[in-house]
Amino acid sequence: MRSDLMKKGLEKSPHRSLFKAMGYTDEEISQPIIGVANSQSEIIPGHIHLRDISDAVKAGVRMAGGTPMEFSTIGVCDGIAMDHQGMKYSLASRELIADSIEVMAYAHPFDALVLIPNCDKIVPGMIMAALRLNIPSIVISGGPMLTGRINGQNIDLITVFEGVGGVKSGKITEEELKEMEDMACPGCGSCAGMFTANSMNCLTEALGLGLPGNGTIPAPHAARKRLAKLAGKKIMELLERDIKPRDIATISAFKNAIAIDMALGCSTNTVLHVPALAHEAKLTLGLEIFNDISKKTPYLCSLSPSGPHRLQDLNEAGGVSAVMTELVKLGLIDQDVITVTGKSLRENLTGVKVLDRTVIKSIDSPYHKEGGIAILKGNLAPDGAVVKQSAVAPEMLKSKGKARVFDSEEEAVESILGGKIMPGDVVVIRYEGPKGGPGMREMLTPTSAIVGMGMDKEVALITDGRFSGGTRGAAIGHISPEAAEGGMIAFIEEGDLIEIDIPNKRLTLKVSDKDIEQRKRNWKPLEPKIKNGYVYRYSKLVTSASTGAVFKDPGSP
Repeated sequence: MRSDLMKKGLEKSPHRSLFKAMGYTDEEISQPIIGVANSQSEIIPGHIHLRDISDAVKAGVRMAGGTPMEFSTIGVCDGIAMDHQGMKYSLASRELIADSIEVMAYAHPFDALVLIPNCDKIVPGMIMAALRLNIPSIVISGGPMLTGRINGQNIDLITVFEGVGGVKSGKITEEELKEMEDMACPGCGSCAGMFTANSMNCLTEALGLGLPGNGTIPAPHAARKRLAKLAGKKIMELLERDIKPRDIATISAFKNAIAIDMALGCSTNTVLHVPALAHEAKLTLGLEIFNDISKKTPYLCSLSPSGPHRLQDLNEAGGVSAVMTELVKLGLIDQDVITVTGKSLRENLTGVKVLDRTVIKSIDSPYHKEGGIAILKGNLAPDGAVVKQSAVAPEMLKSKGKARVFDSEEEAVESILGGKIMPGDVVVIRYEGPKGGPGMREMLTPTSAIVGMGMDKEVALITDGRFSGGTRGAAIGHISPEAAEGGMIAFIEEGDLIEIDIPNKRLTLKVSDKDIEQRKRNWKPLEPKIKNGYVYRYSKLVTSASTGAVFKDPGSP
């Protein structure tokens, strides 16, 4: 066993003494030792209950003859970090989480790992660590939050964000916003829509690294605890059979996950995280694969923020497994891949059916023929940009508008809420990429303000930053190369014409090459917005959004 490195033999008597200081018996020390990475904290609604999930996992491990040992990781709540300097640290936390688990698993050589995340960067950070370490591992998330209710209507966190714009435009009162604030988030769990956290939890299941139900069983339900116990038992089976994460996360499994991404209309952040996971799995996954799979994959589920349904609805309709059974009919799912159940996906899907056709459409009557995400290219984004096309109003799929240029999110929000953005404008927010931000902030506040003020069918927004999974409208992010690297977005000037053509996957700055060359000669990059600490070091190491914003490999220039 791997844990023998810290517990077996005469020379490890001092090590065993330290284990005994914590109350472990000789029998417990002799059993396989399972590391349980838990991101529980008192700052994130999705993590507030993870102590219960961890207790259930540990019970499952013990039932199957293992000894669980729990340790913690950090986690950032993107909603709370939104619209201030804290958001610069959110994406950057993904690498810290992966690195911290790597440190713990080498310093204390566990035989296997159970990973307990629930929110945006924590899920991919933990999976990156599992793929890097490549020891038997299983992911069990904390599950989605239930929806809030107000006046008989479902609401969630995004309702509140958009409500701010509603107050500014006079559509609702501050008293109505306060009522939304009180009711939108009724308890524990990752926010109740197909936002980034739930997107990544569903993709974890589709990738085969989480058990069926991992992405959709609601956080407060007893079924979530039962799934956690099963995860604790399954890790012992994976250890016995020596099934490792890279045995599961093959290129076929990644294609399965991207197909589910498109069918569910997941967050655009998946286009950052999935390539980062593939990088740790020693696989190459270019952005073109997203468009290739999107063209073949129908959009089957209209989940918030794009549509009326929530994760609990998807769960009751059969969950991710039921969506997979629809995609199987089109040959879009490789059923021969192995999963953390220890079985093939084909075996996992036996007997699975769609239980509610209002939530999961058939392949014969989808919401759209193409998937939820599109990669755009053109002179403005030669390395790619990302849009959640399923959340764009039909009239904005093809549009032209005059650039309104801002060098930070704060400047843009002030203009939007101040009524200075007009119909037909294209809001440009730059120097917010991985390097320039630094940290590639989410732009939920400006996009929600545009929607809340009723301009989502008239105003587009483009940025080298990124968007929350809760964003809707003609919001195009991840523009690469970013402004800080001298990308074309750095040379846009106020009033320039920008053409957006989502059906044809094009994003074009309508300025002559001669004018662009002149602007480049006079260009100087902005000074870094933060010049010390972790995110400053991050800005020196991080690569482009088009490659998943991973760190440069050692020795890279």
